Amino acid sequence: MRAASVQSLIDRLRLRKRNYTSLFSPGAPGHDALADLARFCRAYGDDVVIGDHDRTLVLAGRREAFWRIVDHLNLQPEELVHVYRAVRLGEAA
Repeated sequence: MRAASVQSLIDRLRLRKRNYTSLFSPGAPGHDALADLARFCRAYGDDVVIGDHDRTLVLAGRREAFWRIVDHLNLQPEELVHVYRAVRLGEAA
């Protein structure tokens, strides 16, 4: 990836991080919603439903969406670039 495109990606991630932070950080309007999303997405539990492959995939998708938000709250844009590169390349993030 070219340096200019990496910087452009970092800039976009910085803006996205700021947006997520304004919504979900402690004291922000959506902070309580984030706790609700954690429960709904089974963020801290098992997302495998024995005998129901489709339901397992739905729950895995929910969980992935929740952790995407948390990543944007906790990681710096430069760190997010590395996470997204690893995911795109099929590596462990």
